Amino acid sequence: MSARTRRDQTCAWCGRPVADTGTGRKRRYCRQSCRQRAYEQRSVTKGTSIPDDAVVLTAEEVSAVADRAFEVRCAAEDVSTAVAEGADAAELHRLCAELLAKAHDAERLR
Repeated sequence: MSARTRRDQTCAWCGRPVADTGTGRKRRYCRQSCRQRAYEQRSVTKGTSIPDDAVVLTAEEVSAVADRAFEVRCAAEDVSTAVAEGADAAELHRLCAELLAKAHDAERLR
């Protein structure tokens, strides 16, 4: 089983979770508006050298992705420091929960 099928399916446009339909083809988008935005992007890039599956982000979106990645790194450093300093289990649990939340947030592109 691949990593993609083991994980919850996420929207190809916004990264939100996509509900499993149970039968038929797996949904790629969480809602119609995301499907429409993806179509619009494909239409705009058609006939250019930009690949159809490219993700085009604004400068603001790129900055937000970089900020989320930085938050994940900082949270991981906090966990590492707490382990090195012999933090109790409750503190480590809290820091790990925060790290997981930040990592989950960082997965989305938009």
